[in-house]
Amino acid sequence: MARTVITTADAPAPVGPYNQAILVNGTLYVSGQVALIDGKVIEGSIEDETHAVMKNLGAVLKAANMDYSNIAKCSIFVKDLNNFGRINEVYGSYFGEDAPARETVEVSRLPKDVNVEISCVAIQ
Repeated sequence: MARTVITTADAPAPVGPYNQAILVNGTLYVSGQVALIDGKVIEGSIEDETHAVMKNLGAVLKAANMDYSNIAKCSIFVKDLNNFGRINEVYGSYFGEDAPARETVEVSRLPKDVNVEISCVAIQ
């Protein structure tokens, strides 16, 4: 099995015993990304936070020579499902008609007390 650790300085460094992404036989498993820039949670609206999360995902994808079109599935974790529509609007702007599969789950708390975290699986 070919297993490659993917890292980039353009996305938040892991805050625990995990990697930003692992590439295995052409499939990229990207760890959950949150709205951290330079180690700090961004200030702003849920839309601002979601854009930051998506840009961090994009940076990890780019480090693996992929982009949003390679994503097969996303998992979205939110602190307040009442923000679903606002998050969904931003999230959807990163995909065309061929959006990936996904689930959205409300959780009680996320790392660094952010409001949204997104992970994905991408295929070469």
